[in-house]
Amino acid sequence: MNSKSMFKIFVAALLVVSLIAPAISEIIFEERFEDGWHKRWVKSDWKRSEGKAGSFKHTAGKWSGDPDDKGIQTASDAKHSAISAKIPEFNNKDRTLVLQYSIKLEQDIECGGGYIKLLSGFVNQKKFGGDTPYSLMFGPDICGTQKKKLHVILSYQGQNYPIKKELECETDKLTHFYTFILRPDASYSILIDGRERDSGSMYTDWDILPPRKIRAVNAKKPADWEDREYIDDPNHVKPEGYDSIPRTIPDPKATQPDTWDEDEDGVWKPPRVPNPAYKGPWKAKKIKNPNYKGKWKIPYIDNPEFEDDPDLYVMKPIKYVGIEVWQVKAGAVFDNVLICDEPEYAKQVVQEVFANREIEKEAFEEAEKVRKAREEEEAQRAREEGERRKRDRGYDRRNHRDRHRDRYRRRDRHDYMDDYHDEL
Repeated sequence: MNSKSMFKIFVAALLVVSLIAPAISEIIFEERFEDGWHKRWVKSDWKRSEGKAGSFKHTAGKWSGDPDDKGIQTASDAKHSAISAKIPEFNNKDRTLVLQYSIKLEQDIECGGGYIKLLSGFVNQKKFGGDTPYSLMFGPDICGTQKKKLHVILSYQGQNYPIKKELECETDKLTHFYTFILRPDASYSILIDGRERDSGSMYTDWDILPPRKIRAVNAKKPADWEDREYIDDPNHVKPEGYDSIPRTIPDPKATQPDTWDEDEDGVWKPPRVPNPAYKGPWKAKKIKNPNYKGKWKIPYIDNPEFEDDPDLYVMKPIKYVGIEVWQVKAGAVFDNVLICDEPEYAKQVVQEVFANREIEKEAFEEAEKVRKAREEEEAQRAREEGERRKRDRGYDRRNHRDRHRDRYRRRDRHDYMDDYHDEL
């Protein structure tokens, strides 16, 4: 084989590689919180000087499908917990961005966040906190029974924009996966436990850019616009004499009473009854209007203030992933953090972890039985303790009443004897 042929083969191989390369998916960052995780994550000192800094512990939680599958759990009530990890720099231009993680809210959270953040630029991880700029914030935020919000906040040119939709998160105490997918066409999908919960476009679901189209508020309905869906049938003509048909007629079955006296009662007239020939006011039959154009709506026109940004979906290069939450009651287990460009791989992770889903449910149900039994036992002990204290104080309602009655009896007898002696 000569050198020219070898060169052609080499060029062809390069071409094949160049065609295949863009299709190769990449896992940018994946964290299962196995041994050594603390070397990759930096706990922030944010709020430490105020005594409000929370902590994390490495655990699978109180119930788990796999006790060896551990995550990091918030461990301090009413504290700000912040931790972050540096990741290989990721630029999502012309690429799909997938952010996924799992969270298990073991506690009765009452009020607190369970979201995760992607950060760009340099971040002092020891000072990472609520005021640190981020590119994406995603995940649940719960407060009471009313607020069960799923946040999706995107940063654009230094300003944060929350999604306009009202999205709800899960609130039970089992593990749930949250997945956000952002594509180069600015479309997105939100998945919970591997199933799509919502989808749309950055152009319509965030107030980042002015809308492409706006209503033509000055538009008027054309004079010839036909918005009547049905019209009178022109071939249905009112019969001649229709309007002269009376509503009522004399009752043909009525007869003049034998006792009727015209001199005294006047001329007898039979009572009137509904006329069976009377059909009510005449109405023409309705037919479909052949010229019907539908209900007129104010049209949309191009918005003169709209200026497209083909890179609307592009974030500043992602360099860090962080968890920064405040919770009234701690106990949220974060795990399975994934940043990649392949949604199918993210689904595989969900399926892998959920292979033990039933085991986790059973462990949770068993833990609930134990908890309820313990609470009932404690309540019973409290009731028994209350009764014991009453007995120790000698408190008996019947004896208490009798003692008061005897005292009044003695007093009444004493008063009577005093009156007797006075009389003597």
